[in-house]
This record gives sequence, C-alpha cells and structure tokens, in this order.
Amino acid sequence: MKLLVTGVSHKTAPVEVRECLAFPEPALPEALHSLKSRAGVSEACILSTCNRVEITVTTDDPVDPQALVDEFLRESRMVAATSIEPYLYRHEGQNAIHHLFRVASSLDSMVVGEPQILGQLKAAFGIAKTEGVLCGWLEGLLERSFSVAKRVRSETGIGQMAVSVSYAAVELARKIFGSLNNRTVMIAGAGKMSELAARHLRRSGATHVFVTNRTHERAIEMAKLFQGTPVEYNRFVAMLPEVDILIASSGAPHYILHKDEMQRVIGARRNKPMFLIDIAVPRNIEPSVNDLDNVFLYDIDDLQEVVNANLRERLKEAERAEEIVKQEVERMMARLKVQEITPTIVSLQEELERIRQAEIDKVRRKFGPVTREQEEAWEMLTRGIINKVAHGPISELRLQAGRPDGAHVIAAIRKVFHLQE
Repeated sequence: MKLLVTGVSHKTAPVEVRECLAFPEPALPEALHSLKSRAGVSEACILSTCNRVEITVTTDDPVDPQALVDEFLRESRMVAATSIEPYLYRHEGQNAIHHLFRVASSLDSMVVGEPQILGQLKAAFGIAKTEGVLCGWLEGLLERSFSVAKRVRSETGIGQMAVSVSYAAVELARKIFGSLNNRTVMIAGAGKMSELAARHLRRSGATHVFVTNRTHERAIEMAKLFQGTPVEYNRFVAMLPEVDILIASSGAPHYILHKDEMQRVIGARRNKPMFLIDIAVPRNIEPSVNDLDNVFLYDIDDLQEVVNANLRERLKEAERAEEIVKQEVERMMARLKVQEITPTIVSLQEELERIRQAEIDKVRRKFGPVTREQEEAWEMLTRGIINKVAHGPISELRLQAGRPDGAHVIAAIRKVFHLQE
C-alpha cells in the first residue's frame, strides 16, 4: 500500500491557482467517486479551502499514485499539467503522515494555531466517509490526525492568544472587566472590523449593542445583525454613560469624542470603568482621553502590538507543537511496522501449532485411547512449551519491526521457522 498527499496551499500557489484547483462542496461527492473509481485506488479524501487544496489517496503497491492523481486533477479541474506542476507539493509515506498531522494541528496554516482548519478537515473526512471512499487504513490515519490536533491544543498554548485585531480587543476588554457578561457595547461607525469586534464581544457575553452612524439607515441595518438598538448620530455621546465598551470606526476626518466630553461621561458613570477601542484611521477619539481615571483607550496600533506579541508567543508554542507531532508520527510508524509484521507472527504461531498437533497425533497412535485427564494434561503441557518457544521470536519480531535494520533479523526468523514471505 502507498500513501500520497498532493496539493497546493497559500505557501506554494497564488490565489488564482488555488481557485482553479478548488472543489466546491456540492462537487465533492462526484469528485471523490471519480477518484476512487480509478484502478488501484483504495481510499481517498479531498480537502478544499480558500487557502489549500489537497488530494490524499492510498493505492495498491504496483500503482503509481502520482500519475493517477495528476490525471484526476487534469480531468476534474480541466487544467494543463504544466500550468499547475510548479505549484504542487507531494508527500509520500512517513512524510505524508507528518504533513497530515501538521495540517490538522494548524502548524501549516496562514495563521498558526487557528482552529478553522481542523473543522474543515473533519468536514472533508465526513463527506468522504459518507460517500464510502474512506473505509480502512486512511480513515484511521485521519482520525488519528484529529487526536494529534487535540493533544497539541491541550498541551500547548498555540490557540490561546488573539492574533486578529478584532479579537485582541475582546481579550483586552476581558482583562479590564474580568467577565463580559451583561456588558453593553456601542459601535460608532459601520466598518467591517468594528462589526467583527462586536460579534466577538456578543459571543463573550455582552448582552446589548447600540449602533450609531452618520447615515442612520446604515445604523439600523447594522443593529439588526446584533438584535441591537440604532442611535441617532447626534445623540451617541449622550448615550455613552450607559455603555461599557465603545468601538469607534467612523470615517469622520476629525475626533468624534473629546476629552471634556469623556470626562462628563465617566462622571455620569460614577467612575465605573469604560473601555474605548479606536480602530479608525484617522483616529476618532482624542488621545488625551486616556489620561482620565478608569478610562482605557486603545487605538489600532496598540491592538496591533498585542497581536504581534501574541503571534510571537504562538510561534514559541508552535515549537512545542512540532515536537508533539514528531512524537506522534514516530508512534504511528512504529504501529504500522508492527502491523506489517503481524502476518509473520500469525504464520509462526500457526507453524508451531501445526508441529504441536502433529506430535500429539504421533503419541495418540503409539499409545492408543487416553483418558480425558490425560488429554487435558497433554494439551496443557504442549501449549505451555509452544508458548515459551514462541515468546522469544515474537518479542524480537515486534522489537525489530520498528528498527531501520530490523528486516535482516525478521528474515532470519522466517528462515529458521520455514515461514513464507
């Protein structure tokens, strides 16, 4: 059996190449059946995301999996081999296992540690399983990759630190307030980044969202996304005493909130803390607002510094994750070696059992009928001898299966006991 992973990713191919090789989800069942129907293919899985397209197959030994997958890509994606060959990567055998474990653990992602890839891989696995093209060794390998990813996330901090500006804002808010439960948010402006930050805040426990915008219709539209309340643009400062977190992303060319206004707001709040996120360029909030007690103002550069620091920490955790992946690959290879030697162990046990039965038959012919107690004694005695004889060779077979030069010892044991290959 051969294992091959063929693909392109954000590291090897520009977006236009990834687009032409991508498989829309509705097209996956037909593509999987087309791939599985090719002579020699045992199992198949197709992972297709915006950043990566990968074809994973197991094939019978005489088959050339590379030629098979290349033909499949040419026919199914209608692309010329010369146009995609420079961008393809291929991993076989142990390297393929290592690659699959790294992908599942998000070590090969554009943002190291992001959790989406594991969900995407599980979805691809589910489709392949449903279509009946995963039903053996590759199925077990992919399931193992999920376990490796889970171990990486539980034993390292690779996914614990925010690496997007919008989520960094939530992380900072949590440090200021402890819990975000029942906190109120105001969005000033309708930018995409402010929308993302508000979504993260809602998921983290914030209960109500006010939205204001110079165009009131846009405020109404955005408020609906959060089951929130639109606020007239000229009234938003008056509403701030009710707000715990302000996200400012207005396109205004001047400050929309000044220090004197914020001083009145914090007074009306009786000095309860307030978190201001200014992700507008040019800035929406006068920087001196940060001088006020219990007012915490962060602009886009502050948030980016948090993101960069977290990215550096993630890369440190990624080194630990790489070591876990290496351990798991070695464990998988050892397991595969033992599986390869299992037929030899079974043959040895069958050969020794044949010898045992032949010797018992000789004794029966020589001594004639025996009592049940004598029969049981013969069985116990001969099985005990056979088990002791078998123990040494079987232990050695398992030990040598995981060693690079173990094939010579395995061949010698086969020869000594007259076992077929």
